[in-house]
Amino acid sequence: MALPELDGLPAGDVHLREACVQSREVYRGRFLQVRQDDVALPDGSASYREYIVHPGAVMVVPVLDDGRLVMERQYRYPMHRAYLEFPAGKLEAGEPGIVCGVRELFEETGYRAAEWAYAGELHNAIAYSSERIEVWFARGLVAGERQLDAGEFLDVFAATEDDLAGWIADGSVTDAKTMVALLWLQQWRAGRWALTWKKAEDWGRDR
Repeated sequence: MALPELDGLPAGDVHLREACVQSREVYRGRFLQVRQDDVALPDGSASYREYIVHPGAVMVVPVLDDGRLVMERQYRYPMHRAYLEFPAGKLEAGEPGIVCGVRELFEETGYRAAEWAYAGELHNAIAYSSERIEVWFARGLVAGERQLDAGEFLDVFAATEDDLAGWIADGSVTDAKTMVALLWLQQWRAGRWALTWKKAEDWGRDR
């Protein structure tokens, strides 16, 4: 049951609120911004918070007709290694998640989907980033020629649910959004979490 809200927070959380006293931009890049805020803590003392402002992103969990999953292997520079992930990309300003998902799935993998389902959202670094990732499932996949962005390099492959679960268990997959995607997949296939499937254009009418 949802908690009642008070001043933008669930009523039971008001005593935890940190109020912004002053905010300043420390750095602005091509799509990331770093801010430092002076804050008043719940007991009246002062502190500061440094955090990244992120435009948000979409992750797609593409499910083939035989039940396998379309995945990618991509080099992630901050970690200096390649990671196994689901297709994903950042949102453009004001862009609906479904539009971003359709674009990223096609550009990165070449697949188009007959049906889409919105699962939910995740916040993968709540201590220091505002990043929000929408989770979408896609099925009825038809293969085509992918169209990678300039400077984008990645491998596309298919894996089973058991493959992914094993890679998470042995530490081969550590990407947070991909681990959350497996949870959604398992819960949906077990009948515990429902997904509503629609054509991409029909999602545009509702979201």
